[in-house]
Amino acid sequence: MPFATISVIGLGYIGLPTAAVFASRKKQVIGVDVNQNAVDIINRGQIHIVEPDLDMVVHAAVTEGYLRATTQPEPADAFLIAVPTPFMGDHVPDLTYIESASKSIAPVLKKGDLVILESTSPVGATEQMAAWLAYARPDLTFPQTHGENSDIRIAHCPERVLPGHVLRELVQNDRVIGGMTPKCSELAISLYKVFVQGECIVTNARTAEMCKLTENSFRDVNIAFANELSMICDELGINVWELIRLANRHPRVNILQPGPGVGGHCIAVDPWFIVSKTPKQAQLIRTAREVNDSKPDWVIEKVKVAVAEFLQANPEKTAKEVTIACFGLAFKPDIDDLRESPAAAITKNITMNHPGRTVAVEPNIDNLPENLLHRLELFSLEKALLETDIVVLLVDHKEFKSLNKKTICTKKVIDTRGIWT
Repeated sequence: MPFATISVIGLGYIGLPTAAVFASRKKQVIGVDVNQNAVDIINRGQIHIVEPDLDMVVHAAVTEGYLRATTQPEPADAFLIAVPTPFMGDHVPDLTYIESASKSIAPVLKKGDLVILESTSPVGATEQMAAWLAYARPDLTFPQTHGENSDIRIAHCPERVLPGHVLRELVQNDRVIGGMTPKCSELAISLYKVFVQGECIVTNARTAEMCKLTENSFRDVNIAFANELSMICDELGINVWELIRLANRHPRVNILQPGPGVGGHCIAVDPWFIVSKTPKQAQLIRTAREVNDSKPDWVIEKVKVAVAEFLQANPEKTAKEVTIACFGLAFKPDIDDLRESPAAAITKNITMNHPGRTVAVEPNIDNLPENLLHRLELFSLEKALLETDIVVLLVDHKEFKSLNKKTICTKKVIDTRGIWT
């Protein structure tokens, strides 16, 4: 099937690059998003997110007429759903975005269309999406009832890309294709082969869903080991960075680097999808999540101790006169994404509880998000170094790594990433 028109539902950090890559292959792409501002920006050939080289690809695709954005789905031959899948209270997966996306495309579906769920999802979400579509379109047949003879083909294909390298990894990485039937998988492969140079590996929808969750849970467990180790070493008066460096000289040991917690829309979220489905069995995965979720509180306690020590060394000052600078708000280095960011959560907590001034240094954003505006100020790196007393390094951005250590030697420093230690 030629897939003359492809529709991508959700134009965020995954959807927009995916739409742009398809369009760069001379496919007609309709991007759909509920955010009118994002739609307007894209239709001007610009982007509303930060991702290296994406602006050029989007500008070319829009200028050449292969990509346009809208708020309402239109008929297409393939639909890729790339909307958020957060969780609600008690870490219960929230599928309302997927439900809304399904219901929005249902009226424009026609026989022969392919629907792919790319959103990272709990096991069974693809089948649930198919059920929502079938309920909305009783005039069409779906794989759960008609198997290989269904009018609509449905598959799950999770994204596996690294922010900051999305365009390259979309093309080069292998893709796991989980069709609800073999023909669904076959059609999905033919779609992705428009641009994917990596291998497309076929499995069923449930295994594809679990594969993405497993990848991120594996990483979460390993990060939890490093984070727990850092807290143990602090208690024992051991430099964890030196310890890990020494331990990693063993040929079969590769301990990760600890940090202030785990953030982002994947590693901090996906393990809970496994726990929610199998709470009795997922004991290690749950514990790793709890360790990583507890690390920000540990950092906040270290900040309180640092303030007390600073006041002890400077008895002429009060806590209201102590200025704290939080270096980094993003959930990982050199990006602008603050979703599920432990750095942002730590900074917000300090801002709300420290009686003095709190400032943030985040070189990848121009303005603070609304949830951080209360009492927090955004400073340049230079201004922060001049006007603050305590520096809390939360994200190892390149600007911080290249900083001359002599410029911070007069500050009280809490380095959660070990770049100045």
